[in-house]
Amino acid sequence: MKLRGTLGGMNLLLEPGDTADSVSQALASRAELLGMNVTLEVQGDAEPAALEAALSAIRAAGGTPGRVRAPRVTVTGPGTSGEEGSARTVILPHGLRAGFRGEYRGSVVILGDVNPGAEVVAGGDVIVMGALRGVVHAGFGGNADAIVWARPIASAQIRIGDAVARAPEGSSLSTMRKLEGPNEAELARLQGGTIVIEPHR
Repeated sequence: MKLRGTLGGMNLLLEPGDTADSVSQALASRAELLGMNVTLEVQGDAEPAALEAALSAIRAAGGTPGRVRAPRVTVTGPGTSGEEGSARTVILPHGLRAGFRGEYRGSVVILGDVNPGAEVVAGGDVIVMGALRGVVHAGFGGNADAIVWARPIASAQIRIGDAVARAPEGSSLSTMRKLEGPNEAELARLQGGTIVIEPHR
């Protein structure tokens, strides 16, 4: 992880190998530098929890998360899809409201909640920095290695590859789970053809 000043504020670079703990510890001693506009850059593969830790540290210091940049990443707003024919990672900088539907060939990172009535279909992973209450399909097209990560997963239905996980008939996970208090991160993935959801730190 690297933190450097720029003309418009600060630039925070997350590197492969950074974890939520390492980012939190490194930023705890530099909180005074985060109280401004901070641009996040992701170099290579980064853990979702490391990005969440960086966003939390910026907000706790009174700063404003600015743009999120990464190599081969497209940043779009709600209501738009990623580049047609592209398998790039798409970052949606806001939560998704009911009625939103987005289809992406690659992975999707959503910097907010996915509310009931919203739907996201991705060829790769679906990473939600807030609560997942809408419908998602990760690994569309048969990618069994795709994951769904959210804080928490509270959706009535998620799909990974060709598998489907549904809440019990007549209820939804969002009504079964209390969403007050600290929202724990959860990871859903395929194990033996079945979707397994487990706590993720």
